[in-house]
Amino acid sequence: MSNNTYDYQQLAADIKRWGKELGFQKVGITDVDLSAHEQALQDWLDKGYHGEMEYMARHGMLRARPAELHPGSVRAISVRMNYLPAEAGFAKTLKNPRLGYISRYALGRDYHKVLRKRLKQLGDKIKAAFDDTDFRPFVDTAPILERPLAEKAGLGWTGKHSLILDRDSGSWFFLGELLINLPLPVDQPVEEGCGSCTACMTICPTQAIVEPYVIDARRCISYLTIELRGSIPEEFRPLMGNRIYGCDDCQLICPWNRYAQLTDENDFSPRKDLLAPELISLWQWTEEQFNSQLQGSPIRRIGFDCWLRNIAVALGNADPDVSVINALAQRSGQVSEMVQEHIDWALERQQRGVAKTTQQLKRLVRAVEKGLPRDA
Repeated sequence: MSNNTYDYQQLAADIKRWGKELGFQKVGITDVDLSAHEQALQDWLDKGYHGEMEYMARHGMLRARPAELHPGSVRAISVRMNYLPAEAGFAKTLKNPRLGYISRYALGRDYHKVLRKRLKQLGDKIKAAFDDTDFRPFVDTAPILERPLAEKAGLGWTGKHSLILDRDSGSWFFLGELLINLPLPVDQPVEEGCGSCTACMTICPTQAIVEPYVIDARRCISYLTIELRGSIPEEFRPLMGNRIYGCDDCQLICPWNRYAQLTDENDFSPRKDLLAPELISLWQWTEEQFNSQLQGSPIRRIGFDCWLRNIAVALGNADPDVSVINALAQRSGQVSEMVQEHIDWALERQQRGVAKTTQQLKRLVRAVEKGLPRDA
């Protein structure tokens, strides 16, 4: 069917219906003009907030110019898919320093594969209806500003933590885009809903939200545990607690997430070995176990060394315990220089903690023997 005879209003309605049939909770359409975001992106890069993510600077303004990324594109179809499972158990894990906290999005199957497959199916449906369709799917896999596109497409507003928020669904969802060459009618942005709330900024363990809507990735625990490939700066290690892959604190505290919708995607259900896992158990994995247990998981991409690095920090932050010291000591001298640095840090911290606890116990025993108050 030709451009002159096709009803684009009807096609847009069909696209949204097809998208929901494919498992997307919301579908919006926008133009691809992101020029209003170029200066903010350049300022962010100039301040070095991207850290060691050199690809952010390498692609530069291409991220804000989707039409250059896929020539001929005039619209972006933005989609979102919920990933919150009923058995998330956030608080339980964070409150137990012997367990490892893994960001909710990474507990199941790699979302890139799930969303990209569905976006490709959506594109194929559009092409079946309109032969001249040219499209390209994106799921956080190419230099594109997906959150501004989602905001322009009416999927939500940008929160002060820089994530997209929705009044009915909070922020526990993935985003994806389909760049397309058809001049479809566009949707309108929704009203911002954060108001004066700064809960996400206050709760951030490392104060990575340096101003509303601006993240210094170099301070962000998600960056430190996932993107960073070298040593984690010592100043941030104690603040990481038991977070071994990513961080959800800014989402956990957000008032809008009381309305978060549970996912019905089995692929996003937590793997048994990753739901509230014992740190020492994860620490004892071999590289072969790491690769096999995390087959199809986004975690696997950080590699075994960074996995051990992150767990070493968490063990250092755990309550002082001889069993933790023994576990750390068993790997000492058998790892890379980078991992060894974090083991040494964790051992020193644990040993100091055990010594302090021992001294406290000795004082308590002496007080009891002398009949003195127990806090003497």
